[in-house]
Amino acid sequence: MIAHSNASGKPLELDDMHKLPVKLYRAEQVRELDRIAIQERGIPGFELMSRAGYAVFQCLRNKWPYAKSVAVFCGSGNNAGDGYVIARLALEAGLSVVVYSVSDPGHLTGDALMAYRKFIEAKGVVIPFQPEQDIETDVTVDALLGIGLDRPVTGAYAEAIAFINRNQKHIIAVDIPSGLNADTGNVMGCAVKAECTVSFIGLKQGLFTGQADDYCGEVFYASLAVPDDVFESVPSRTVRVIKSRLPNRDSYSHKGNYGHVLIVGGDRGFSGAARMAGEAALRVGSGLVSIATWPGHAGFMNLNRPELMCHGVENAGQLRALLEKADVIIIGPGLGQSDWSSELYSAAINSPKPLVIDADGLNLLARAPLAKSNWILTPHPGEAGRLLQCSVSEVQQDRFASAAAIQAKFGGVAILKGSGTLIASDHELAVSTSGNPGMASGGMGDVLSGVIAGLLAQGLTLKDAAQQGVHIHGLAADRAVERDGERGLLATDLMDPLRQLVNS
Repeated sequence: MIAHSNASGKPLELDDMHKLPVKLYRAEQVRELDRIAIQERGIPGFELMSRAGYAVFQCLRNKWPYAKSVAVFCGSGNNAGDGYVIARLALEAGLSVVVYSVSDPGHLTGDALMAYRKFIEAKGVVIPFQPEQDIETDVTVDALLGIGLDRPVTGAYAEAIAFINRNQKHIIAVDIPSGLNADTGNVMGCAVKAECTVSFIGLKQGLFTGQADDYCGEVFYASLAVPDDVFESVPSRTVRVIKSRLPNRDSYSHKGNYGHVLIVGGDRGFSGAARMAGEAALRVGSGLVSIATWPGHAGFMNLNRPELMCHGVENAGQLRALLEKADVIIIGPGLGQSDWSSELYSAAINSPKPLVIDADGLNLLARAPLAKSNWILTPHPGEAGRLLQCSVSEVQQDRFASAAAIQAKFGGVAILKGSGTLIASDHELAVSTSGNPGMASGGMGDVLSGVIAGLLAQGLTLKDAAQQGVHIHGLAADRAVERDGERGLLATDLMDPLRQLVNS
């Protein structure tokens, strides 16, 4: 039988699968969704398996319509059952199909065993996997391991993963690339590098952060026609960020309606960071931007951006008047950790105005932790480690838990930068999928701080400014690399795309 995987019951198209849901789930939550669908809504487990196999096969056919041969690598659980369904559908469609089993199919149980038997009944061929085999195929299906992986991959499975990555070209992963942790996005020893991944029922949060981007390829989604009320029964506080439109401006508005951002930073030799943050705030629409910087920088910092109001500040006393005029304050770009830096940081941190803390502002905060409800913290993994008093590897081990821990400890909104940047607020944990490796260059964090502060100045809430700021920042980088590529991307290359994006 052919099972449809969209809720309307219509044949699944690739465009349908491109429409990813907003909510994301942990592996245990997905298992609960499965349980409710089967036990409480009466959908047979084998029916869900059949729909999953059909979804992957449809994706395979749509992406590689001229493929004539398929190799399916199967393990020992329900992920293998999906693989046997895919193999049978490919066989029935006239393709040349071979299943390579890493585990004895005789050990399969339940729905997976039924899927295997139906493949054998259809005259399917199953060959025990051997690393020295010579396999020629147009498309490889990874159905080795599912979302239940809780330890590093070893033995025959590790050999099969290495073989797939080394010898195969078009690779499609079933639900999640084998070896990738569904909750954290980290590789468990080794993982399949797929060209695309088809995820079922609950979209796994680990597909969008950490190392996942290098292994998942293009992500597709199939609900398997599970009723909407099943998803309502398993609440999730984790979401993907979706770009939203900024409010239209009234024709009679003026610069005072769009906020005044003050940047505190730019110690000796570090004027560029504050300068870039200031321009970014202007480019996303802040009405006014001032910079409080080391006195020797004030005279030249705005030479090629005269719209910036630059003030040489020697001490906290001189800073207070600027703090009073501001609507939003950024602390940290180029701030340093000198006595001058610490004095200005202490004055700014006590302001009742909304704050964005970055760079050395975070390092100074790590020395004397405190919590506030009106700030946004923007650490990269190194700064996050200092805030949490742990190593970078511990931060990256579970980025979702680390972002939530920073928010719980310091209050406000916490952003954990990196591939799949995370934004943690009181009741929500969001992940942004925009951005690219070209952003691994100096100044990107300064621009991000300016973007977020500029949105705050225009009236967005802390959560919305953080989520939209991160997402727009990444989209600007994506747009900036379209013509010339990722390598050599500069932080200032984002300025024009930022302006385009906040107006689209």
